[in-house]
Amino acid sequence: MAKRIVRGVSWFVLFAAGFWALAHATNYSLWINGRTGGGQLGNHADFSYWGPATANAGVNKKSVNWDGYNHISDQNYLVRDALDCYCTGQNWCYIAAHSAGDLQIGYALAMYGGTSRMVKNASPNSGGQCGNLNGSSQTGWNIKWVDVGGGAAGGSELADAGDWALDEPLVSDLKTSTARAMYDHSSTRATWFYMYAGASGTLYSFVLPGQDDEAIAYHSSGGVSGSGNGSFCNPSDWFCNDLTLGTAKNEGGRAKWGYHSVIFRDNGESFNHYTNGNWGGIMSKVRADMEANAR
Repeated sequence: MAKRIVRGVSWFVLFAAGFWALAHATNYSLWINGRTGGGQLGNHADFSYWGPATANAGVNKKSVNWDGYNHISDQNYLVRDALDCYCTGQNWCYIAAHSAGDLQIGYALAMYGGTSRMVKNASPNSGGQCGNLNGSSQTGWNIKWVDVGGGAAGGSELADAGDWALDEPLVSDLKTSTARAMYDHSSTRATWFYMYAGASGTLYSFVLPGQDDEAIAYHSSGGVSGSGNGSFCNPSDWFCNDLTLGTAKNEGGRAKWGYHSVIFRDNGESFNHYTNGNWGGIMSKVRADMEANAR
């Protein structure tokens, strides 16, 4: 009889512990900035890069601030710290990335997404690092999906042509050949990247091939695979190949990277690259999706 009682207590304790863990599972929305930075490093409540912090930008939103100036590899620890904080254990994350933030999350998943990560307590210190929760570990992070606006994982011809400061370390990473060779862009650990491509570019249209948002051309913001850039446009443009929606191959046969899907193509040429301190440009479409679906 005593043995059955012990088993009964053990079962109840395990059930209660499991129920408690599920009840305390939390979802977070992480926002990864692009070039120029803007938020205080390690301060996940600083949304100065994006716009007013009062905006609805997904459940439990956190700003993953890196300096937007130095090499992706040098600043990626800040992204990994945030992923460890909020996307381990029972917690899950939605990710939103802008411009070179696309390189940051892609690099983190490809290079570190298969490594052992300590489960953290989601309570960061002033440097953006969280303490260990219970001594347990897991492989990679719990990520539901990644929304990318004006993604620069394919690089920009503005970096190739010297339109940005060549002494800026990040600019060397943003050269098209360098960005495309930095890591395996299809190695997302089966996490889907949903791409939002803007097309209101006018200022640099003579440098950027095909449709662009004034900083990034469709070959990059549309997740087009391959070592070369290529010229891709809206269906209304007869002079270059169409960037297709979804995961379908683009006109001309160029595929998208694995686990990349074009959710929004700017057929109306209405959205540029810039947030303008008010969640603007192509990121307005991403913010709307995060508000509606990151819950």
